[in-house]
Amino acid sequence: MKKISILAIFATLALPAFAEDTVKTTETKDVSEKTESSKTNVSDVAVKDEDVSEVKSDKKSYSKTKFPRGLQFGLGASVTSGVNGFVGYANKNFDSFWWKRIGGRFDFGTTSPIQSSINSAIDSQMEDGVDIGDGLTITDGNIAAQHFGALVDFYPFGDTWFLGGWRLTGGYMFGKLDVSAKLTGTVNGLPSDPMEFELNGEQYRYQGNTMNGSANVNWNYSGPYLGTGFDLGLIWGIKIYMDAGVVFTSKTAQANLNVPITGLEYWNGTSWVLATVDSTGFEQDKAQALKEANDELGKIQIFPIVKLGFMYRF
Repeated sequence: MKKISILAIFATLALPAFAEDTVKTTETKDVSEKTESSKTNVSDVAVKDEDVSEVKSDKKSYSKTKFPRGLQFGLGASVTSGVNGFVGYANKNFDSFWWKRIGGRFDFGTTSPIQSSINSAIDSQMEDGVDIGDGLTITDGNIAAQHFGALVDFYPFGDTWFLGGWRLTGGYMFGKLDVSAKLTGTVNGLPSDPMEFELNGEQYRYQGNTMNGSANVNWNYSGPYLGTGFDLGLIWGIKIYMDAGVVFTSKTAQANLNVPITGLEYWNGTSWVLATVDSTGFEQDKAQALKEANDELGKIQIFPIVKLGFMYRF
């Protein structure tokens, strides 16, 4: 009985302490688990923040390359085609090695807006005419031209400062060039002196001392284009551009000559005879002379393109 009383007293004193230790241990575990959970949550937040940062970075990168960034327009002058212009795309903010080096343009040129100025400048240079022999003089020259082309630009140095503006260009172009002029002939002598000239080895003359005709050269060309150029930045996206290249074409220039037959005489070997459409070989002689001229023109199978102007790139 005494032992049971001692055990009861011991249990009364020990159980609260054991319970307290158990509670503390449980609380400690709960706090530890909460701490670990908190750390996990913080880690998750850090990962989420990193993801957000990557998304923002991607958005920032995308904002550098999205349309219309890279869209470009140009306006200038072409030596052989008059007013030149183009519209295209070249974006050097791409991360890709190739995309930042490749661009494209639709290029065009025409003399139409400045046709009268060109003709006036030619006439002022031909005020006294251009002597081409046999008493013939060229006056009142006219030049009309245009071209269109699809071009691909390759920038070898990408976005490198200064060198990044140099490009190699290839593509396809087609266009035309028309050159025409009046032919006049005057004999330096009496008004009754006839004006003589030679055509395809045959002798011809006009009864009066003057002759009026015309000559023209037409060149409708098309073919691959190969060239080089650069665009040099100035300020706020404004640049100077220059292109120089050639169109390789199998379509050559064709010359034509219009000489009036009215009042024309030809030498038949013994005397001068008035020429008529049916009685003379004038048309054949003219055709042969033109063939020889066109054979010479046929040796020229490249058409030059030179352009200079200002452009803007977004």
